[in-house]
Amino acid sequence: MLKHVHRAKNSDTVSIVSTSNSFLAQEHSMSSRCSSVSSLNISNPVTTIKVYTNCLRADLEYKTLGLAYSTTCSEVISILLKKYRMRHRDPNLFYMTMEINLRKIGLRTVFVLDNEACPAVLQSCHPQGESRFCLQSKTGGLVKVYDGELMPGSKYKSLLISDRTTIDELIRILLNCCSSKEQVEQFSLYEVSKSEEYQRKLHHDDLPLKVQCCWPFDSDYYFLLKRNLNYKSKQAQKSWKSRQQEKGTKNDYENLFYI
Repeated sequence: MLKHVHRAKNSDTVSIVSTSNSFLAQEHSMSSRCSSVSSLNISNPVTTIKVYTNCLRADLEYKTLGLAYSTTCSEVISILLKKYRMRHRDPNLFYMTMEINLRKIGLRTVFVLDNEACPAVLQSCHPQGESRFCLQSKTGGLVKVYDGELMPGSKYKSLLISDRTTIDELIRILLNCCSSKEQVEQFSLYEVSKSEEYQRKLHHDDLPLKVQCCWPFDSDYYFLLKRNLNYKSKQAQKSWKSRQQEKGTKNDYENLFYI
């Protein structure tokens, strides 16, 4: 079910933003199919879909997944990267499309799915064999991050990321690269220039590719990952305050008088 549909430049391609009560104007029976999604959720909480993943593995045509009707495209992308053991890849570099073939009238349409669209719901609106889902990739940019603070012995890592990937998301990819269970909040990313004796801590919502584009040509600027030294002290302070509150509550309870 779709909220609204944006038509792209090509006449046979549209972009699905999210879900609503109409899907294709050409199909008069669509609304009745979509209205039955709630009953599908009750009787079959999980359904299977095929996702064609040639952009990840050329030797594998598709992957079959068991998905809940509430599973979004963004979650499907994360599942696929995990199953293919590609946790070092940036999820923002991928998106999903839905191809619909209406053989009776000879119409083929490709939809670009929004990250919040639910493939299982969309598939339930079409007879089996009329639609298929494909994982697509888009171009990104290369960043070099010196990560010796995270992995002793490692000098740096070069990662391909999206232009909308944030600092926190980049740190999460670095943590995935070394299978670290540490929290993103334990680290910060800095832009550094030794020749200019310059160092600046980046905000967690900054975009690394955008920051990198502002660097002077042929400069020695680079990204440096650092551990937040005050992270443990903050955690200890929260724990101490929690214990004090519990202690205060207990003491107050013990000092009560009953009549």
